Amino acid sequence: MNYLTILSALAGGAMIGMAAALLLFTHKHTAGISGIAAGMLPPWSESSVWRGWFLAGLLASGPLYRLSGADIALDLAASPGLLAIAGLLVGYGTRLGGGCTSGHGVCGIARLSVRSIVATLTFMLTAGITVFIVRHLL
Repeated sequence: MNYLTILSALAGGAMIGMAAALLLFTHKHTAGISGIAAGMLPPWSESSVWRGWFLAGLLASGPLYRLSGADIALDLAASPGLLAIAGLLVGYGTRLGGGCTSGHGVCGIARLSVRSIVATLTFMLTAGITVFIVRHLL
């Protein structure tokens, strides 16, 4: 691990935390991406405006980062169809789990929500088991 990786990770984490706090204090909503995206589905309401701007900011962050001169390495080894199926499964899982990693892991744990702590531990344990199986058993 090099020094710049640590600094960029700290800066990114601080920016995510500040954005989550800003959204909570200004709009009284947690920054759970699946909930924000689900709120954009019909029927639309007043909250669709801030949700749209939030999602537009997420989508614009990659190209803006590239404009800063940084290089983003992107290596997709899966087909578009497999990625679409994976996306649908992730969406189903976030509805089943009552939120996504950003909602539970960043915002829920910060609020000391027991449900979010259990959900995040479940995410992390499942991810660890999956990595072990894929890298060492398959």
